[in-house]
Amino acid sequence: MARSGWKSPLLGTILCSVLLLLSISAWLLTDDRTSRSDALRTGGLAGGAVVALYALWLNDRRRRVEEARQEIERQRHELDTDRVSDERFARSVELLGHEADQVRIGALHALAGLAGSRPGYTQTVLDVLCAYLRRPFGHPRFTGTEAVVDEEAERELQVRLAAQRLVHRLLPEPGTGAPAYDLDLTGAALEYLDLSGRRLGTVVLRYAYLHSSTNLSDCEFAGPAWFSSTRTGDGRLSGRFLCARTTFHERAWFSGATFNSLADFTGTTFTGEASFKDAVFGGDAKLADTNYGAGLDLRRARFDGFVDLRWRTQPAGVSLYDTVVNPELDAELPPGWTTERLPDGRTRLTVVSAYTS
Repeated sequence: MARSGWKSPLLGTILCSVLLLLSISAWLLTDDRTSRSDALRTGGLAGGAVVALYALWLNDRRRRVEEARQEIERQRHELDTDRVSDERFARSVELLGHEADQVRIGALHALAGLAGSRPGYTQTVLDVLCAYLRRPFGHPRFTGTEAVVDEEAERELQVRLAAQRLVHRLLPEPGTGAPAYDLDLTGAALEYLDLSGRRLGTVVLRYAYLHSSTNLSDCEFAGPAWFSSTRTGDGRLSGRFLCARTTFHERAWFSGATFNSLADFTGTTFTGEASFKDAVFGGDAKLADTNYGAGLDLRRARFDGFVDLRWRTQPAGVSLYDTVVNPELDAELPPGWTTERLPDGRTRLTVVSAYTS
């Protein structure tokens, strides 16, 4: 319905301006000392002030209308962007099941690109990448049958290596204040896993198979890290486990883990509890210059190679029970620790200290 003319702000402003012009001019003309021109000029200024106020109000109203329009456009753009991102995400996940390895690699990069442009997708994309890596996978090299040629397994391995590289790329560096993203790689078969120099949240690597060299050096684990029953195995290189100068802010659980080759924890800081209960170190075990903020559990751990347990900061408590070392190799031990030969030929660690339980 059209608005009535008498309700128009412009008409009201004009009428008010004319009324002020006439009334003020008439009032000033009652004074004999005021000329007619001065009275009209003063009345005109008063009327003009009303018009100027109306212009200011009108400009402010236009500004608010424009801001509201821009906000609506921004929200509409965000909705369109979210819709496109959701469609892109769904399509990429669908392509992960494609039979062609190059298509799967393209889908992985599309997901990583989405996380790069839309940070809110980063944890979701990491979850998808981890889910892909948790899929059952085998390679002749993992079972000692290198002579067997399996082209399909080799192509799938290349896809998985691409997924691992993208996981590394999506994780932030320590000390940047960025969010700590979680990884769940339970039972995954991984080769050349490299998360070095990255900040992580909760990491679950229970029952994982780490082939070739694994590098977790210079990492920051903001959440608990679970490596229970993880195994390092064969691959292009021996199953080295590198975790030097890494910081675990919460508990680090390596109970039941098997290290096939070198296990290097040199300079690592365990702020929470650290457990190597029932762990097997098949190669050299380097835990020198380590820092402990809580307890250290070495019950039933077995060190078959050279071992260096000399810490920089001693733990709040150490649990030793049936912890054995190789009697034919040297063992670098903390002050007050020694070895004891058992009747069955094994050599176990012993210490008389308030830190032992």
